[in-house]
Amino acid sequence: QVQLVESGGGLVQAGGSLRLSCADSGRTFSSYVMGWFRQAPGKEREFVAVISWSGDTTRYAPSVKGRFTISRDNAKNTMYLQMNSLKPEDTAVYYCAAALVFSSNSAEYHDWGQGTQVTVSS
Repeated sequence: QVQLVESGGGLVQAGGSLRLSCADSGRTFSSYVMGWFRQAPGKEREFVAVISWSGDTTRYAPSVKGRFTISRDNAKNTMYLQMNSLKPEDTAVYYCAAALVFSSNSAEYHDWGQGTQVTVSS
């Protein structure tokens, strides 16, 4: 079982950067595919990025590709999302999640963090 805690959210101006972290207090972090999702007010939760068990394979939503970078450090049981060139439309609650398969489908993810707010001002 994984226990996920996100951090690093905040308020930033458009064009700025933030780095989110997702720490797993369990002992099986390297056994899971890890993903980032986000949910803006009044909208459904959407896929942002996913990274494989070893970190050698990643996938991004078209809206963030080239601006966001997902990574993981299995020795530290932590995943990251580096967000650059932020836009107001990136404003959302960001969630990290764990899955057993490499997928962008939120239904495949069985453990979720509590979320961290990212607000991008124009």
